[in-house]
Amino acid sequence: MINRRSVLTSSAASAALASLTFEAMAQGKKDSVVIGMTLEPTPGLDPTGGAASSIAEIVQYNVFETLTKINSDGSVAPLLAEKWEVSPDLKSYTFTLRKGVKFQNGEPFNAQAVKFSFERAASEKSTNKDKRTFSSMESVAAIDEHTVVILNKELDPDFLFLMGQATAIIVEPKSADTNATKPVGTGPYKLDVWNKGSSVVLSKWDGYRSASAVKIKKVTFRFISDPAAQVAALLAGDVDAFPRVTPRSVPQFKNNAKFQVLVSGSRAKTILAINNKKKPLDDVRVRRAIAAAIDRKAVIEGVGDGYGAPIGSHYVPGAFGFVDTTGINPFNIEKAKALLAEAGIKTPLELSLKLPPPPYARQGGEVIAAQLAKIGIIAKIENVEWAQWLSGTFTNKNYDLTIISHVEPFDLGNYAKPGYYWGYESPAFNTLFNQIKASPRPADRAKLLGDAQRMLANESVNAYLYQPQWITLANKNLKGLWKDMPVFVNDLSALSWG
Repeated sequence: MINRRSVLTSSAASAALASLTFEAMAQGKKDSVVIGMTLEPTPGLDPTGGAASSIAEIVQYNVFETLTKINSDGSVAPLLAEKWEVSPDLKSYTFTLRKGVKFQNGEPFNAQAVKFSFERAASEKSTNKDKRTFSSMESVAAIDEHTVVILNKELDPDFLFLMGQATAIIVEPKSADTNATKPVGTGPYKLDVWNKGSSVVLSKWDGYRSASAVKIKKVTFRFISDPAAQVAALLAGDVDAFPRVTPRSVPQFKNNAKFQVLVSGSRAKTILAINNKKKPLDDVRVRRAIAAAIDRKAVIEGVGDGYGAPIGSHYVPGAFGFVDTTGINPFNIEKAKALLAEAGIKTPLELSLKLPPPPYARQGGEVIAAQLAKIGIIAKIENVEWAQWLSGTFTNKNYDLTIISHVEPFDLGNYAKPGYYWGYESPAFNTLFNQIKASPRPADRAKLLGDAQRMLANESVNAYLYQPQWITLANKNLKGLWKDMPVFVNDLSALSWG
C-alpha cells in the first residue's frame, strides 16, 4: 500500500494537517477504543464452555453478566442480583434479582433464567471448568420472577465471589447453545463481528438498562501475540491499551508522557505443571528434584524483568491464609541431583516441555530448560498454539512439563478435581479441602489453608514459580482501567476518554 504522505501536494498537506488538528481537538470526544490481547479466545466466546481466560477478557461484564460483580479490589458487589441474604448455616442464599432487565434478544431476565443457567452448568453434558461449584448446589429454586434460592450441599465461604466469575454467567435459555459464536447476554455490549485470527468487535447495546452511563460505543479487541508487534502497535497509536503486556516492553513507555503504565497486583500463580501420572514423574522424589533445580528469582528476572514474587505452593502473598512455603523446596542443585539418584534415575532424562504462546511461557521455558539441564534433565521444548495446548495438554494430558499461569483467585479446589490435567489424586488433600470449605470461622480456615499449601509443596505436585504482576500500557487519556486484577476482565462500561 502506497504511503499517502509521500505524495501529498502542498495544499493537500495543509488539508491533512488541518484534519489532524481537528482530530486532536476532538480527542476528548472519542467514543471508540482498541484493546490489545495476546491470545485469541478459544474455542469460542462462551466462558461456560472453555477454560481459557481470554474468553472472559472479552465477554465478562461486557456481553454477559453474573449475579454478583467482582471489583478491582477483590470485593463483591451486586450486579444482576440487587441484594442477597445468607442463612445462619451459610448454605442457603436468597438472591433478589434486578427488575426490568432484558437479554439482547429481547427475552426477559428472571429467576427461571438463573435456574436454567446453573442447572445447565451442573449437567452431565456441561464442560464448565467450575462444574464442581454448580454440582454442589442441592437445589436452585425460582420462588417468583425475581427471587432465587440456592441451597448448597456444602458450606463455601467464597460462594458470592464465585458467583461473580465468568463461569457463573446468566444465559438466555433459547440462545444458550449458540453462545460460543453468537453470544447473547444482558450486558452493555453486544458482538458485532469476530474476525478470526485478527479481532473481535463489540458495540454498545442501546437496550442496556444503564446505556446512558456507557461512554464507549465501539471496542475492538486486536490479537497480537508477538511482544515486538505489541510495542509497535501501541507506539503507532493502533492500540489504545494493552492489558497484561510482557514486562520487557515497559522501559520503552515509562518515561513517555503519552502513556500510562499500570502495575497491577494479581492472584495468579505461574507454575511449571508436572504430569503426575507419567513415569518417572509419579515419583515424588523426581518432582522434588525438578523443584529444587529451579532458581525462582532467576526465572522472575529472566521472564518478568523482576515483576513478581516467588511462591512455593499454589497460593500467593496477600491472599487470605497465605503461608510462605518457598523454604520447603528451595533452590539446591546438589539436593536435586541426590534426589534423582535416590529415585534411581539415570541421566540424561528427557522430558517434554510444552509451551503455550504467552511470552511468560515461551521465555520461561528457555530459562527453566537451562536450569534443568544442570541436573541432567533434558527438557525438549515444543512450542504449541493455544488451541493445541487446550486440547493436547489440558484435555488429553499429552505432556510431561508445561508452563502456565493459573489466574483464578480461589482455585485450590483444582487439586481435588478428579481427572484434572496434572493428574494429582490425593484422598488426604480432598479431605483437607472439604474441611476448608466447611469451616466458617476465619481462624480455623486460615490454619487449614496453610496445611493445604504445605501439603502441595511437600508433595511437589507442581514446581511453583512466582506470583506475577500484570502490566497495562495505555494512552494517558484513557480513563477507567482496572488498577488491580483479581480476575481477568476488561470492564468496558467503566472506560472513557478524558
